[in-house]
Amino acid sequence: MYPIKNFFIVLKQVTVGSKFYYAWLAFLGLLIFIGAASYGIQLQKGLIVSAMRDQVSWGFYISNFTFLVGLAAAAVLLVVPAYIYNFKPIKEIVLFGELLAVAAITMCIMFVVIDMGRIDRLWHVIPFVGKMNFPASLLAWDIIVLNGYLAINLLISFYALYQMAHNREYSLQIIKPLIILSIPWAVSIHTVTAFLFNGLSARPFWNASILAPRFLASAFCSGPAVMMLIFQIIRKVSKIEIDNKAIFKIAELVAYAMGINLFLLAAEFFKEFYSGSIHLAPMKYLYFGLHGHNALVPWMWTAMLFNITAFFLFLRPRTRENLLTLNIACVLIIIGVYIEKGMGLSIPGFVPGTLGEIYEYVPTFVEKAVTVGVWATGALIYTLLLKFAIPIYTGELRFYTRETEM
Repeated sequence: MYPIKNFFIVLKQVTVGSKFYYAWLAFLGLLIFIGAASYGIQLQKGLIVSAMRDQVSWGFYISNFTFLVGLAAAAVLLVVPAYIYNFKPIKEIVLFGELLAVAAITMCIMFVVIDMGRIDRLWHVIPFVGKMNFPASLLAWDIIVLNGYLAINLLISFYALYQMAHNREYSLQIIKPLIILSIPWAVSIHTVTAFLFNGLSARPFWNASILAPRFLASAFCSGPAVMMLIFQIIRKVSKIEIDNKAIFKIAELVAYAMGINLFLLAAEFFKEFYSGSIHLAPMKYLYFGLHGHNALVPWMWTAMLFNITAFFLFLRPRTRENLLTLNIACVLIIIGVYIEKGMGLSIPGFVPGTLGEIYEYVPTFVEKAVTVGVWATGALIYTLLLKFAIPIYTGELRFYTRETEM
């Protein structure tokens, strides 16, 4: 009877809250409804309702997918100092980073399914039902690493929560193999995503050997920036005390990652513009426009300005250890990386097309509404996970069995 009773206790926990909590859930529910309705239109009419065409076949969905893979992979930036170096301030909050990875990976999988167009095609990649073409297909590798990383974070998080909920210390020896495995696995989810772009030999813009390192460097910038903002919100709306030392240490790690990211971007600039080869066109389209087509130019220069400004704010101890300037830097780096790694990565790979045509892609309302719906779903998942986890973490919610009562 205990599992059934505990289930209803958990269910009650996530459905009871303040007026602000209900308002937040209602707001997310509205966005999810709009997104679901728009997705229904896409299912009925097909991807013609999007702005994607033969010339540009990866658009807003893949752009968001790429950014979110980085958000999920960034959880490893907390795992290493927390579990490997036993840095106590971060060890106390690593659980919330792992739960964020769960929500981010869920959104990644949703974007992949949505981008497929016809959902009935999904059975082709289901093991033992369809044919994944493993190991030849990079999509098969992506499915494995994404679902594997989701499973790892779920197991670690819920084992720790289960032990805490039953007033028991969780054994590090039990989950240590998973923790060690999660480090290269986090690297792999972003590396495989980079290889999905990298492996398309007909798209020279993506044929750079430093694409995977750039993916990882930018992931370790934007992901932790999102986490730092969330951690400040958590400690404001709950009884959890999050030490500033943890936030400032994460900010220091972001400064190093951002420096590497900007260096790799500069290396790409030098290679493309100094050589002046025929493959310069996509990069020129991004930053200077190509034959009068310049839709992404203001966005890319804005992203560069934001990233450089954020880098200097993170670099100086005086500004990264001031919550106001730190939060400004976090917002700048999130927007900057979202632009650079989203539309700034997926679109120019198709410009110009194989026949020399320039098609300027601009997402339609349906694409934007579906995307907002997916983000709202991820926010809802993370909100419910936190609503369940925080009372256990603070000791307000405990489950007692005969063993613990004795």
